[in-house]
Amino acid sequence: MQRFVAGRIMGIAVSLAAVAGISFCYRHILHVNQTTVALSFLLAILAVSAVWGMAVSVAMSLVAVATFNYFFLPPIGTLTIADPQNWVALIAFLVTSITGSRLSSRIRAEADEAHQRRHEVERLYQFSRKLLGEGNVIQLMNAIPDYVVESFEAGAAALFLPQKDKFYRSGFGAAHLDEGKMKQAFSLDEISADAEHGHYFIPIRLGVRPIGSLGISGSQLSRQSLEAISTLVAIAIERARAVEQLGQTEAERQGERLKSALLDSITHDFRTPLTSMKAAASSLLSSLPSDGTQMRELLSIIDEECDRLNRLVEEAAEMAKLEAGEITLDLAPVPVEEIVQAAVAHCNTSLAGRAVDLRVAGDLPPVRADRDRAKEALVQLINNANLYSPKDQPITIAAELTGDTVTTSVADRGPGIDDFEQTMIFDKFYRGKDQRYLVRGTGMGLPIAKALIVAQQGTISVTSQLGHGSVFSFTLPVERGGKENR
Repeated sequence: MQRFVAGRIMGIAVSLAAVAGISFCYRHILHVNQTTVALSFLLAILAVSAVWGMAVSVAMSLVAVATFNYFFLPPIGTLTIADPQNWVALIAFLVTSITGSRLSSRIRAEADEAHQRRHEVERLYQFSRKLLGEGNVIQLMNAIPDYVVESFEAGAAALFLPQKDKFYRSGFGAAHLDEGKMKQAFSLDEISADAEHGHYFIPIRLGVRPIGSLGISGSQLSRQSLEAISTLVAIAIERARAVEQLGQTEAERQGERLKSALLDSITHDFRTPLTSMKAAASSLLSSLPSDGTQMRELLSIIDEECDRLNRLVEEAAEMAKLEAGEITLDLAPVPVEEIVQAAVAHCNTSLAGRAVDLRVAGDLPPVRADRDRAKEALVQLINNANLYSPKDQPITIAAELTGDTVTTSVADRGPGIDDFEQTMIFDKFYRGKDQRYLVRGTGMGLPIAKALIVAQQGTISVTSQLGHGSVFSFTLPVERGGKENR
């Protein structure tokens, strides 16, 4: 305020000096006509207007009109205007000087505004470069207030993130930025300014969703600059999170590939002795005399356990390949009835005479699937139903058209699965808490079935009721044109 008043006083003093100088020069040194005097006054007024603004130039215009009339218009030495033409000349001079001052002040104001905007754009550019240089989320959070203070010559800055309920601060007096107003800026999603203390509180938006807020003090910033700062900070935070997530995803992918390679190596080493044990046990069983009952029983146990270990190794290797995305699918139009029949034929031995109720409509369109992989998924569901159903209860296998997919389901009469366990039943190695000690298994069959179906653009689900059994269903997309060609 003091600088403003001092500038006005200096402007008035200079304008009075300019009017006095022009009047003295043309009265005592150079003798010129009235037009030259008027134009000289007008040029001086425009110059003053360009430097000190409209108010000073208007005051100078009034003084110049009075001086022009007193010293240069007859009767000279008085403020009396004898000739009506002189009235016109004075009014025209006053209007011209004020209009010129107005235009000059406007041009000056626009030039100042353009300069200020250019300066703000330069600062925003430097700010964005600093933000994009950070790739670590934690480092970025701590650096943002520092960058605001450095780039915009602010006294202090603070960043508030509601997810962590944490404030990041920088600059002298940062602790005095009102935390309540920062939280309010986030919750209300609008900019608030405290002009008296020079404080700004800005919500940080990602699209239309606020993700935090920023407090700035000690710097004069336009609303456009505040919104630009908010957008840049939001983009930088999201970019850093995306980069970090990408790194984690790549690490997980590499980990899965390593796990797959490790499991392949282990399963190869397991299979060799298992095959030898299996062959030896089978050979001994076939060559034993009929009265070697006890030895036959022991060898039968060895034979069965070798088969079980072999299945476990195969399932682990299969799951590793599925998770690593290292399976190749031969997708082609396949009749659903063919998949069902192949799966039932594969399970004939394990079903051991159990009744199987097939309910597959004959007019179903073909599905786009890998025949062997789809059969393998259905085999896993049938084996699961066989393990958990009483031996005298049938298994129902059905298939029906549901929109653009064919849904295949396997229903059993087992103990059922409660709602909580249904959300985890497709997780690796998970087995029902009430059945895990009653029924032998690895907990890999259902996850393998899910991975195989998802790889073929299908879905898998379960519905169950305690005491009444479960229904496992999966969908496969209908082959385009299949409905018309059936």
